[in-house]
Amino acid sequence: MPIRVDQMMQLLCHVSQEKGMTAAVKHSGRGALLAGATAFVGGLVGGPPGIAVGGALGGLLGAWMTSGQFKPVPQILMELPPAEQQKLCNEAIAIVRNIDWVDVFQLTVLVMGRSDLKFLLAKAVERFFVRELNAQIKYEE
Repeated sequence: MPIRVDQMMQLLCHVSQEKGMTAAVKHSGRGALLAGATAFVGGLVGGPPGIAVGGALGGLLGAWMTSGQFKPVPQILMELPPAEQQKLCNEAIAIVRNIDWVDVFQLTVLVMGRSDLKFLLAKAVERFFVRELNAQIKYEE
């Protein structure tokens, strides 16, 4: 039976919530922008040595600002753009493709009752987050 993307996202939210998954998405662009801006200001104020000091301080500040911002995976899943949701949905469908189910409710019950399926779906979400979002995943089971 075909499953809609929003239905698969709900199933993945259930799995990731039960596993206690949180993710820190690294915003390297924001940190690079901050490092560049502080290097520029440092250069204006202190010349060449100011560029070095400003770049170093901006890099440290940027790394500090973008690290450790863990959010619940279900929240991030629902905020993903439709194209990203579709990619993840395709990966999850490959896992549940050979299971007999009538509706999404029955599929959810089947998945939540089988630790092997929950594990496989959680790992699919983790791989997707690491590969596509450059994220770090933590489990709080």
